[in-house]
Amino acid sequence: MLVLGLVFVSSCSDETTVFEKSDDNLFLENNQNLLIESVNFENAGVLDINLESQLLGKTSKAGGELAGDYPLSLVAQITPPSFQGGENLTASHVFLDNNIAYVSYNTVEDGFAGGVDAIDISDPHNPYILSRLYYSNADINAVGYKDGYIYAVGGVDSEQSVTATSNSFLAKISAPSGRIDVSAGIVYGFQEGYVGTDIAVNDNIYVTSGKDGTLSVYDANTVENIKEMPFSDLRSVAIDNNRIGVLDASAGVSVFDENFVLLKEISITSDFGEVSKRTIDFSGDRVIVAEGSKGAGVYSTTTGALLEYIPIMINPEGSDSQDNVTNAIAVNEEVILMANGGAGLSLSKEEGDSSSPVGVLDLDGSINYVISNGDYIFAASGTAGLQIIKMNKPSESLENRCSELTNYNGSSNLNVNSGEVIEYKGSKRLSSINVGGQLLLCGSWSVQENTTINEDGLFELNGYIIVGRNSKRRDVIINSNAKLRVEGRLIIYGDLILNDGASLEFIGSDSDVYVRGSVIKSESATITGEYRDLNNKF
Repeated sequence: MLVLGLVFVSSCSDETTVFEKSDDNLFLENNQNLLIESVNFENAGVLDINLESQLLGKTSKAGGELAGDYPLSLVAQITPPSFQGGENLTASHVFLDNNIAYVSYNTVEDGFAGGVDAIDISDPHNPYILSRLYYSNADINAVGYKDGYIYAVGGVDSEQSVTATSNSFLAKISAPSGRIDVSAGIVYGFQEGYVGTDIAVNDNIYVTSGKDGTLSVYDANTVENIKEMPFSDLRSVAIDNNRIGVLDASAGVSVFDENFVLLKEISITSDFGEVSKRTIDFSGDRVIVAEGSKGAGVYSTTTGALLEYIPIMINPEGSDSQDNVTNAIAVNEEVILMANGGAGLSLSKEEGDSSSPVGVLDLDGSINYVISNGDYIFAASGTAGLQIIKMNKPSESLENRCSELTNYNGSSNLNVNSGEVIEYKGSKRLSSINVGGQLLLCGSWSVQENTTINEDGLFELNGYIIVGRNSKRRDVIINSNAKLRVEGRLIIYGDLILNDGASLEFIGSDSDVYVRGSVIKSESATITGEYRDLNNKF
C-alpha cells in the first residue's frame, strides 16, 4: 500500500504489517477552516416525514391531519472529503462510540481513494470534525472503534502495492478520543477476497471481504488473524449478544454462536447486485436483510422462515426506478430504517410479529447507507454528504415524572382555547401550537410552524421541543402577560419574541435553550431561572 523505501517490520502473523511512515499515500487534514466549512447547517431543524398515506395519494398535509410520531430533527450535514485524486468520495459507513461518530469514505469511480472522519456530536446542535484522514490509494468501506483505535476496512490494488498481499485489508489506526494520530505507525492485516466490505467490533474485530473472501476474526490488540471462514460473496456482518450473522450474496444469511457453531442457515435467492452494499441487522429473534429491489426481508433466526417483506416506499417527488433499491437497513428499538437509494430513507415501526410503514424522511439526495444507535440516525446520501439526524426520544426520567398523563393523539395543529387546561405526554410531530389557556406537554415534540402563547396563556414543557428549521425559520411568540415554563431543552430555528409582560421561566438547574435567530424582548418581559445558552443569544 505504500511506496518503495519505507521501513516496515513484521509482527507475529505473516499477514500483519506495521508501517512506520506513509507520507505519500496517507495524510491528515490540518486546515481547520476547511473542516469547519465541511459541517453544513443550511437544512438543520425539524425534519418532516412524508407519510405512507400521503405517498399513496390518500390524504393531504392540510387541515385535520393527526399529529405524527417521531419528532425527528436534522442536526447537520457533513460534506465528504475532497483532495487531489479523491474528488468524488461518498460516505460508506458510520460507527458511533459514545459522543463521537467515525465515518468512512470511498470513491464512486474506478481506482482507489478514501478517508475517515471523527465527528464530535456531544453538542447535538454544534457537531464538529475532530480529525480527518485521507487515503490516496485505498477505499475505506467500513469503520469501527475500540479502546482508542479506529479499525478501518477497505480495498487496495495489491498489484500496484509493494506490501499488500491481497486487495482486502484491515487497518488499526491510533485515535485517542477521536484525534487521529499516524505518527506511531498503522497496523495492517490482509484477507483473501476482492475488497473489505464490512466490520463488527466487540472483544475481537470481525471483517468480511467480498467475492471469494472470508469472515476473518482479528485480535483487537495485535491484529493477529485468529479465525478465517471462506464464503463466496460476503457483504455484511452483524453481532447481537452472542450471535454472529453474515450475509453471503450468493446464498443468504448464516448465524453462528460465539464459538462459530452454525445455528441457522437462511437461504435467500434475491439478486443482491454486483459489488453493491447490502447490510443486515438483528432485531430480537429476527434478522432483517437489505435485498435490493425487493426492499427488506425479515426472517426468523429460529426457523429461518421468511416472515415478511417490507416494501420500498417511493419518495413523493419520484425517482429512477432502477435506483429504488434497499442498500442498507438499521434497527433502533422498534424503528426499522431503510436506505432505499433514489427512493430515500424510509421509516417503519415494528408491531409484534410484523411491521407497519410510517413514511419517507424529507431528506435530499439518494440514500445509500443508514445506521442508527441511541438517539441518532446517520444517513449517507452519496456526494450530498452524511446527514446527522436526532430522534429526540423522551428520557426515562421524564416518562416517570409524567406517568399519570395520557398520550397525545390529536390534531397536528394543537390549539388550547382560553379557559382550557390540557395536559399530555408523548413524542409527536406537530404543525403548530397555539395556547390561549393552559398547556402542559411532557416528552419530545417538534413543531413545523410558529408556536404562540396568547395573552395570559401558560405553556409548561417538561422535556424537549424543537421549532422550525434553518431553511424555514419559525418563531416562538410569548404575548402580553403570557408565560412559557421550561424544564428540559427549548430549540428554536427562528426568533424568540417576548412581548409586554411576557415571561420565560426555566425550572431546575439542567435546562438548555438554543435560538438560531434573535431574542426579541420588551422592557417589561422577564427571563428567569438557570439555563445554558447554547448559541449565545441571551
